[in-house]
Amino acid sequence: MKSLRTIFASLILALGLASMAPAAWAGDPVIDAAIQSGQVGERIDGRLGVVGSADPAVVRKVQEINNKRAAKYAEIAAQTGTSVAQVARVTGEKLISDLKPGQYYMDASGSWKQK
Repeated sequence: MKSLRTIFASLILALGLASMAPAAWAGDPVIDAAIQSGQVGERIDGRLGVVGSADPAVVRKVQEINNKRAAKYAEIAAQTGTSVAQVARVTGEKLISDLKPGQYYMDASGSWKQK
């Protein structure tokens, strides 16, 4: 059984990752425009998702960012002895809480909601 300290450390790292996520993964004009227009949203699993349908360039950018996020989640999970899913979930929750009104997110049931 993992110690409470290890789980706590992973949560702190995941929250740190979430707080740096806008700087690390945002700023792409294609993704920024897609988020503002409601084509792209944050998912509870810490990844971006396409809301409905989107231009292939947007889909490619979403996949590119998700690949970078997945690699970072795996790195943090390995450092802290937790699962990638735990790190991704905590990060997803933090990213969703930071969304602006009108932006989209996917909840745990898989439904898109507007904040």
